[in-house]
Amino acid sequence: MPQTVVISFFKYQGKRRKWKALGRMGRPPLSHTSVSGLTFWKALGSGSGNGFSIWPDFSTYGLLTVFNSEIEAKAFLASELMLLYTESCIAHTHVLMHTVKAHGQWSQQEPFVTAKTYDESVPLAVITRATIKPKLAYKFWKYVPSVSKSMNGHAGLIFSKGIGEWPLLMQATFSLWNTGEDMMQYAYLNKKHADMIKKTRALGWYSEELFARFHPFEIQGSLIDFSL
Repeated sequence: MPQTVVISFFKYQGKRRKWKALGRMGRPPLSHTSVSGLTFWKALGSGSGNGFSIWPDFSTYGLLTVFNSEIEAKAFLASELMLLYTESCIAHTHVLMHTVKAHGQWSQQEPFVTAKTYDESVPLAVITRATIKPKLAYKFWKYVPSVSKSMNGHAGLIFSKGIGEWPLLMQATFSLWNTGEDMMQYAYLNKKHADMIKKTRALGWYSEELFARFHPFEIQGSLIDFSL
């Protein structure tokens, strides 16, 4: 069976539950548990808005998990370990995906293995992730807000969220698009985003970066209102 990638989002309400969720991110239950088929994982905080953001969103947290198979991924989602995340949240979503393209590294690893052929006419999910060089962080964050705002209301965008392991320096985005063609139009025809790509190449902001595309095949939960 092909590798299965899962990105999960959990939304919490109330100070006590938010603080508990923040503490769980700092001390992830997966750190102390062996999970069948799990090959890579990251506990993720989130930023306000829909992309890279300097301001945190303390109500929403993410979890990225990669499994050898769909069976093992679904067994994890149905496990008691997952209840630690879902039992106190007001909404959550699991997006199950197959990788169609990936390049770059995350924590000096290449976690995503191509499992399906890319089809631009079907829904597409994208993860972009980077470790920003500290000496260039100011320049990076100077340009980011306008790029993130350029996603608002863009045709074909279903959902997007800024995520990250560490504020300001280890950042990522997850976006879900109605079709691959919609994503490509934003990435290369939207002036703000196209200019950001040029600046990234010219200035070398990142010490590590990764870009990956996925075809989602199942969405569980209610946080993302979209049916495959």
